[in-house]
Amino acid sequence: MDTDELHRELHQQGAQDLLNGVSAHLAYTGTDGYPRVIPVGFLWNGERVIICTATTSPKVAALSARPHVAVAIDAGNTPDGAKSLLLRGVATLDTVDGVPDEYLAQSAKTMDKEQQAVFEREVRRVYPQMVRISIEPTWARFFDYGAGRLPRFLDQLING
Repeated sequence: MDTDELHRELHQQGAQDLLNGVSAHLAYTGTDGYPRVIPVGFLWNGERVIICTATTSPKVAALSARPHVAVAIDAGNTPDGAKSLLLRGVATLDTVDGVPDEYLAQSAKTMDKEQQAVFEREVRRVYPQMVRISIEPTWARFFDYGAGRLPRFLDQLING
């Protein structure tokens, strides 16, 4: 996918709304060679999807060996309201002393200030280190089913 097309997909208003969400699904290849799809919290920093995790998480070993990933962010419970953003990219991993700022920023999306303060104290106690997984999209597609922004194969099937 060329840079202009990637930029267009990521900057659709609906895609930006999804990138400001709180949860996604991360797909990667496990150390046993089998695919995995797991729910994750994430933060979009304007260029990359950031996922933070424990140093002992199975995805750390798997992504260290095979860094190619896919991310799916979905919203809506009805056919008219369903939206999806699909991303592909390569993950880079960084071990960080303490708790990454992105982890706290991501969690702040769902908590008030008091809850956030309690959460931050607890995670700082639990995690002497964390791994920051940074995914730069190399491919993206935004679908808005209610607005008719469909996968090409489906659009061709419906509209000829």
